Amino acid sequence: MSIGSLMRTSVSGMNAQATRLSAVSDNIANSNTNGYKQSTTEFSTQILAHSSGQYNSGAVDANVRTLVSQQGGITYTANSTNSKKVDLAIQGNGFLVVDDGSGGNFLTRAGAFTQQADGSLVNAAGYKLMGYPVTAGGTDYTLNGYNGLKEVNMGANLLSANPTTKGELTANLDMGAEKVDTTAAGVVIPSAISGTTTADTKITYTSASSITVYDNSGKAVKLDVYYTKIGDNKWEMSVFNAADASPSTGTNASTTAPFPYGKSAGTGTAPLKTSTLEFDATTGKLKTIDAAAVDTASKNGFFDVDLTGVNGQKIALNISDFSQYTKEYSPLVAKVDGNPAEVIDKVSIGTDGTVTATFTSGTTRDLYKIPLAMVQAPDNLIQVSGNAYSAGVESGTILMGFGGDNGFGDLLSGALEESTVDLASELTTMIESQRSYTANSKVFQTGSEIMDVLVNLKR
Repeated sequence: MSIGSLMRTSVSGMNAQATRLSAVSDNIANSNTNGYKQSTTEFSTQILAHSSGQYNSGAVDANVRTLVSQQGGITYTANSTNSKKVDLAIQGNGFLVVDDGSGGNFLTRAGAFTQQADGSLVNAAGYKLMGYPVTAGGTDYTLNGYNGLKEVNMGANLLSANPTTKGELTANLDMGAEKVDTTAAGVVIPSAISGTTTADTKITYTSASSITVYDNSGKAVKLDVYYTKIGDNKWEMSVFNAADASPSTGTNASTTAPFPYGKSAGTGTAPLKTSTLEFDATTGKLKTIDAAAVDTASKNGFFDVDLTGVNGQKIALNISDFSQYTKEYSPLVAKVDGNPAEVIDKVSIGTDGTVTATFTSGTTRDLYKIPLAMVQAPDNLIQVSGNAYSAGVESGTILMGFGGDNGFGDLLSGALEESTVDLASELTTMIESQRSYTANSKVFQTGSEIMDVLVNLKR
């Protein structure tokens, strides 16, 4: 073995330990960085060919690997319903998708986001959180790429009004209620109120309730809903716009109080919509609506109310879960979409990534759905600045999904993933590397001294 080869081998050893110490330095510096993944150094030998009479020392190569797939501990914070600061952690597989501001998409597990002046959510590295906007048609996303992703922006939803287009209404109608006798003198049911009303007109119905919906400007529209039993297992459902109600006094005062849609002069106000509901006598379930079998898939389980004449939309109310039991009238569900023009009070994020805003009036609306991204070999992702990663050939292609689905982890709101660095382990590694570096330097020093001996032979 040549003395020069000996010295080169010891230099490679020192370089390898220096690389290891650099990784340790990064780990220690980021021991408190949310979502940071520990790096480890692996060594491999480099062998030179040698004969039986002469040995040629090789070298050592240091390879730094980042354990991206390693799960960090979860710490819960108070930022679970605050639209100004959103903390997200992933328990299991997956990464948040972020944007660098120049159209580049990256992956990260660093989920501490703060709302900026423009409404975007940005983490400490300056990356913006990405998600799919939730529209009336649902969420449109692709499995193998970033198409359709938009910046999650809370400011864009301030003071935004959305009209009601759909809802769900469920109630139990009393099977034992008395049937209204429409043949009796002066008796008129709500669906027939468009005829002339007089002081002798008696508006008769069985049960009533009200719901609030929203027009195109976000104005609340009160709808009065009347249920009238007109036969065995048969009811009429009529909906009125409360704005059309007659005053209690004056020229156009209602003559049919407490029913407010009759007038002392002219004709009464017709309902916006009336349908005949028929129930199964045995099960008590809703069987038909206007003689059409109840089927939510074909829209036959819906009661449609048209508000286009009052600056609104056509509203599809799902009433397929109505029932008729021998029990007093009981409203069970009354939910509609849409919201008035107002500011967001708080937000909540589900484990599937759905961002739901609660407005100051108490109404709610789904704004975005935050996806998770996976690759086949996460430990081979390409690291970029800001505790983020980029997919490459070795990591595999991107697969998009949502929390809790098909191997994806759960998205936890109001929580952060801790660094996977163990300080005690890193300090131990640092001591080992320091000693190995010193030993390699001693070998180099010994080779240098032997070279000095050879040089001195000439003297």
